[in-house]
Amino acid sequence: MFENASPELIIAVVTIICSIFGIVLGTAVPALAEGKAAQKALEGIARQPDAASDIRTTLIISMALLETTAIYVLLVILIIIFVNPLHAPFSF
Repeated sequence: MFENASPELIIAVVTIICSIFGIVLGTAVPALAEGKAAQKALEGIARQPDAASDIRTTLIISMALLETTAIYVLLVILIIIFVNPLHAPFSF
């Protein structure tokens, strides 16, 4: 398939494929963790309604921290795609 392909094309294709896998895993794992955290928070509120405000505050903070993981993954993927150091040797 890539017998006659230029090195630039091969690097671009490999970068895009790795970025796809990275963004899928990097967003799926935090999303699953957020769902699990929300489930446990709702269970805690159902068991102890008096502690709902404390549980809600902790849940919001944990959701923010989990969401930053997905944002960092997006940042790294964008850097890999647009500032790929392997493209520099082929830019002449």
